[in-house]
This record gives sequence, structure tokens and C-alpha cells, in this order.
Amino acid sequence: MTDFRLRREETLDAERLRAMLDESPARAAQAILIAAREGELEAQALLGQILLDGQGIAQDQALAMRWFGIAAQQGHLMARNMLGRCHEHGWGCSADAAVAARHYRVAAEAGLDWAMYNLANLLATGRGVLEDQPQALGLYRRAAERGHAKSMNLVGRYLEEGRFCPADPAGAVEWYRRSAQGGDFRGQFSYAAVLAAQGQIEAALGWLREALAGGNLKFLAVASQALESAQDVRIRAMAEDYRLRMEQLQVA
Repeated sequence: MTDFRLRREETLDAERLRAMLDESPARAAQAILIAAREGELEAQALLGQILLDGQGIAQDQALAMRWFGIAAQQGHLMARNMLGRCHEHGWGCSADAAVAARHYRVAAEAGLDWAMYNLANLLATGRGVLEDQPQALGLYRRAAERGHAKSMNLVGRYLEEGRFCPADPAGAVEWYRRSAQGGDFRGQFSYAAVLAAQGQIEAALGWLREALAGGNLKFLAVASQALESAQDVRIRAMAEDYRLRMEQLQVA
């Protein structure tokens, strides 16, 4: 069993903190709280996350935001990104996409892939900033090149459609493949669509099952409708699986 006793001089890395949370959320939350109060940067950022999620501790979005702010002021990039998320979605504050964009930009310019992705989403939709699709694509590319699976899928979409860049079908397929293998359910669905169009039905079905297992309600709703119009009967049948999964998530 993990030792939850912490010495004042002990430094906790992210891997150990998360292992503690998996083993015993409530006990780990207390250890993280102590470490955060004693100035441990990684613990401060993680405390913000568990307060936001209510993992092992009572959910408190406003307090989560305060701890993200403390860690962000000390240069923690993911905490800065999470401040942006709080402002974008109104977690512990009034929603303000313009403020969110400023936080994302700080972390993105420092090299954080998640912040690049989040800022790109605002630029692509004109929320809180002027719409700028070329800049959004550039940020998605930078994040994708750093291994960000969600951004890989979106780069693939731009290349497939030839939006704000020359069309590159082969490049799109490669980004979809990398996104799928990186674990993004939308990338898995995109790659499955490519494989189905190539007649690789069994491979497509495999990726559709992966996307089914990881997808959220919004994705499943859109995907199930798309599957209903598939040419192959086996792929069309997956639409029902997606609807059943939606019902399970709604009950949970």
C-alpha cells in the first residue's frame, strides 16, 4: 500500500500523486492538501483538479480556481491552462472566453499542447477572440506535433477538407491514424471512416468499437446518426451500439 505519510522536505511528483489518488482518493486528497499548503507546486495544481472534480474531497469550483491561480503564478503551465478552462466554462466564476483566451495564450506560448488546443478552439469559433482559422490551424499543428491526439484529428480534418490550407488527403489519413492510435475517440471515428471508404471493414469496425468505448454523450449522438447512413450493413449496425452506450451514460 502506498505510504501517505509526507515529510515536509519530501517532493511529490505528478506520477506518485496520481497513483495515490487511484489507490485511496480520500486519503490521497488529504495528503495533497497538506503538501499544497506547504508550497508543493505539483500538489497545488492537483489540488485544484480534485476540487474541480470532487475526487476524494468535496467539490468546490471556486476554491479549485484559487489553487489553480496559486500554482499558475509560480509558473505551472497546466494550472494556467485550467484557469483558462474555468473562465471559459464558468467553473467558480462567471464565464468569460476573452479572459480564458489570455490564460491559454500564456501557457500556449510557453509550449503547453493542451493550451494550444484550447486557444485554437476559441480562435476557430471566434469565442472571446476574433475568429482566425489560419492561426487556429497553426496552433493545432503545433500541438499535434507535440503528440496531442485531439489536435491531430483536427489537423486531419483541415487537410481532408482543404480548409485554410492545400488539401492533402494522404496527410489527413496519417494524422487520423496517429490520433486514433493516440487514444482520441474522434480520431478513432475519423480513421474508421477512412478505412471503411477503402473497403477495410474489419479494421474500421475495430476503431469504431474503440471510439464507442471512450466517447462522450455529445460525440455518441452525432456518431450514431452518421453510422445510420453507412453503406456497409455491419457498420450501420454499430449505430444501435452507440445508442445503447448513450443510454448507459445517461443512466450513470
